[in-house]
Amino acid sequence: MLQAQKKPVHIYLEANPNPNSLKFVVNFMLTDEGVSFDYPDEKSTENSQLAKELFNFAAVERVFIASNFVTVTKTEEVEWPEVQDFIRDHIRQYLESGKPAIDVVLDKDPLFDENDSEVVKKIKGILDEYIRPAVEQDGGAITFHSFQDGEVKVLLQGACSGCPSSTVTLKAGIENLLTRMLPDDVKSVEAEGV
Repeated sequence: MLQAQKKPVHIYLEANPNPNSLKFVVNFMLTDEGVSFDYPDEKSTENSQLAKELFNFAAVERVFIASNFVTVTKTEEVEWPEVQDFIRDHIRQYLESGKPAIDVVLDKDPLFDENDSEVVKKIKGILDEYIRPAVEQDGGAITFHSFQDGEVKVLLQGACSGCPSSTVTLKAGIENLLTRMLPDDVKSVEAEGV
């Protein structure tokens, strides 16, 4: 009788601007492109057994899962060399077992809504094409929240939550790009829930 072979899982680590976060990059996709899941605490992990298990490590403060990576934010009391191998090994063993990182199936694209105004569609398009890839590279995610009276509100998640440089990224990067590309519509950008 043939036995199912384990899926080969390779993980490498990437630092990011937030010294308390570390990005565990996997050799395959964990979620659909542009879709992310942020778990600020264990109570929020109802749709991810992997995130729930990572909170069993006392050093884990937050878990974020997107495309092909898991970003873990640790507590201030420990240093990464003390815990990173244990966390990486747990993620690898979990994924090798064939279990999904996320237990949710999306029936529509969460990024675009046919009821959006033309300006909101343009804002979402710019965020998705120009900004999301850069923010994901740093272990985080950016999501459109709202647009009203020239002000764009976004959600910064993952490594961006609590990152010392997130304000600079928001103002110097995101706001400058949006106000330059949509000068008649966008006047400022603010972060929600940071």
